[in-house]
Amino acid sequence: MTMFDTVKQAVQSLHTGLLPETKHPDIDISHQVLLYVEGLSVSFDGFKALNDLNLYINDGELRCLIGANGAGKTTLMDVITGKTRPDIGDVYFGQTIDLLGKTEAEIAQLGIGRKFQKPTVFEEQSVFANLELAMKVNKGITSTLFARLSPSELDWISQVLDTIGLKSHYRMLAGALSHGQKQWLEIGMLLIADPRLMLVDEPVAGMTAQETERTAELLTSLAGERTVVVVEHDMEFVRSIAKTVTVLHQGSVLAEGSMSDVQNNPAVIEVYLGEEQ
Repeated sequence: MTMFDTVKQAVQSLHTGLLPETKHPDIDISHQVLLYVEGLSVSFDGFKALNDLNLYINDGELRCLIGANGAGKTTLMDVITGKTRPDIGDVYFGQTIDLLGKTEAEIAQLGIGRKFQKPTVFEEQSVFANLELAMKVNKGITSTLFARLSPSELDWISQVLDTIGLKSHYRMLAGALSHGQKQWLEIGMLLIADPRLMLVDEPVAGMTAQETERTAELLTSLAGERTVVVVEHDMEFVRSIAKTVTVLHQGSVLAEGSMSDVQNNPAVIEVYLGEEQ
C-alpha cells in the first residue's frame, strides 16, 4: 500500500458521499462524428487565419493536426473553445450542439477541455493539491472551497494520478517536477473534469526522449473513451501516435490521412519544400 492509499483511507473514514455525476449532456454521435467544423473562416485585420476550413473528428479517435506556424491550428482551437468568434462557418459538438452559440464556460461544461503548450500548474502547491484545485474549480470553487473530499472524489484523484504516472509524487511540489511531469500533471488537471473532447497543444515540446515516449503512451491510452486532438510539430511523435493526420496550410485543410499518406502527398511535399527554401 502506498502512502497515498494510506492517506486516502484515513480521509475516507471521516467522510461519506459520492462524486457528483458529470453534467455533460448526451451527445448525438449517431454518425460517429463528435466534432463538425464546416466552412470556417476567421480574419484578423485582413489576414485570413482560417479560410473555409472543413474538419470532422470521429468519436473516440486520436487525431493529430500539423502545419507550419500560421497554418491556423491555434485559431481553430480558439474557435472550438469559444475564445475566438469566426466570421462565418459552423462548429457542432455532435449533430445538435452549436458551439458558436456558447460561451467559453458553457463549452467547458459540455465536456471540451484544452491544454495549452506551456504548463500552467500551481508550482507552490503539491501535485495532489493541483488536482484537488482543478476539481473544485470544475465543480464551482465558491461552494467547495472549504468542503472536504468525499471517498469518490479521492478515488477519482487516485485514478487520475495512476493514469498520469504521478501517484508516487503526489506530495511533491509541482514546481519541483520535471518539465515532462508538469505536462502530465496539467493533462491530469484536464482529466479531473472528465472531458469528452481533449484539445492538447504541443504536449512534447522540450521533453526528453523518455518523457516523449511516456506521453505517447498516455495520450494513446486516453483515446477511445475520450476523443483527443493533438497539435504537434514533432513528426516522430506524431508518427508514433496518430492513425489520422490532418495537415493545415494557410487556414485550410491541405491533406488528411495516415502519416505515410500525408508525407507522400504531392501538395504537402511542395508546400514544405517551398518553406525550406
